[in-house]
Amino acid sequence: MKLKSLALLTIASTLTSISFAQGFHIGAKAGANIFKVDGTAMKDEFNFGYNLGAFAELNFSETVGIQPEVMWNQTNYRTGDHFGSIYPHGVDDVKGKLNYLSIPVLLNISPAKFLTLQAGPQFGILLNHDKTLVDNGQDAFKKGDFSMLGGVQLNIGSLKLGGRYVVGLANINDIDNKDKWKNQGFQVYLGTRIL
Repeated sequence: MKLKSLALLTIASTLTSISFAQGFHIGAKAGANIFKVDGTAMKDEFNFGYNLGAFAELNFSETVGIQPEVMWNQTNYRTGDHFGSIYPHGVDDVKGKLNYLSIPVLLNISPAKFLTLQAGPQFGILLNHDKTLVDNGQDAFKKGDFSMLGGVQLNIGSLKLGGRYVVGLANINDIDNKDKWKNQGFQVYLGTRIL
């Protein structure tokens, strides 16, 4: 409930900020995720996934603004070889995918016109529910995620080329509290302003 309230508050303040912004732009972006689900029961390996979405730029000055986004993010993972010993009835060495609707809200600092430093929170809503990790069909992953991210974006005219590191702060394990699972990894993307 707290996560939903925080997400709604963030969206409301973002929409309110539009009226005060000196520059407003929207665009689209796509790229690759190099993510893993971090935890003792999971394989410690990064796997490729995809990201796709839209962004808005709300510039308060030439150097400061915010960038809310709506993204589809994919995280690929694999359970460890000893998953079944940690979780009875668990399945060892299983590949899976988590698809999230992610809403990052980033602070943009531009020390130069071609360079933007970004940092901020990201809220995620799990779109698929993977039930293959334990034999009883129990949901393995929580329906929401909360992360912090930071990165660098190059601005070449209307093109945006960027990279970010995402650190999960919320435990997404919905089986029990034996092991904390968190999303983490890198994102690279190419985007363009549409308006």
